[in-house]
Amino acid sequence: MDIFKVFRIEAAHRLPNVPAGHKCARLHGHSFAIEVHVRGEPDPHTGWVMDFADVKAAFQPLYDRLDHQYLNEIEGLENPTSEQLAIWIWDRLKPALPGLSAIVVHETCTAGCRYTGPECCGAETGPRNK
Repeated sequence: MDIFKVFRIEAAHRLPNVPAGHKCARLHGHSFAIEVHVRGEPDPHTGWVMDFADVKAAFQPLYDRLDHQYLNEIEGLENPTSEQLAIWIWDRLKPALPGLSAIVVHETCTAGCRYTGPECCGAETGPRNK
């Protein structure tokens, strides 16, 4: 079973590696929704996979680093696509949440990505700066 908690961050970025003239090369912002998914079996006593407060506590340091920031200035996010943001979050959150099963980044109401760890893609999928 997967549980998830949604976090909302406001952040600015620009994508330095897009073709010349692409709108995302310009500085702009998003109201990101980030889903943190944790997989496990419900505990027979508590009835839950994990306390949502523990998910929030694990994510809080990342929230503090991302919210109302210019993402390009954060080490490891020099090219802050949704895909790279999902990988960056996974790499930092997995040690605190061993049951982490997915990071979903919504950069708009209609666009985003889902990352389920390095094994999902068969090879290294991006920078692993920690």
